[in-house]
Amino acid sequence: MIREADKKDLDEILQLYLYLHEEDIPEDSEHLKNTWDNIINDENHHLIVCEEDDKIVASCVCVIIPNLTRNVRPYAFIENVVTHRDYRKKGYATACLNYAKQIAEQNHCYKMMLLTGSKKESTLNFYRNAGYNSSDKTAFIQWIDM
Repeated sequence: MIREADKKDLDEILQLYLYLHEEDIPEDSEHLKNTWDNIINDENHHLIVCEEDDKIVASCVCVIIPNLTRNVRPYAFIENVVTHRDYRKKGYATACLNYAKQIAEQNHCYKMMLLTGSKKESTLNFYRNAGYNSSDKTAFIQWIDM
């Protein structure tokens, strides 16, 4: 089942993010709780999850960004696409991306963008097969140390 996350899903999502790039689950703090509340209550922030076997096995984030160009149409940014190792190659992440596309279409977005840090051809092909291309734009990232 594909749906948007709700307040009770935080612990499972943090566990799933260990398959993304996280090494540890963040400390249970006021900052974590406030961030979670902001995400859940932000109408433009959609944390999409896929449930299988009564657990969250895949997820992605779709953020709708208001915009003054393109006839004042927003765009969607996709981030944190992840699937639990034991549930890969079953279409769950694709289903999450398709759900994100529906959200983008409902919000009249003119494009969807995503970035991946992966250089693996299988990952890049996954995104290509999901309808994304890497030829229209060039991404630049500046990391900010804290």
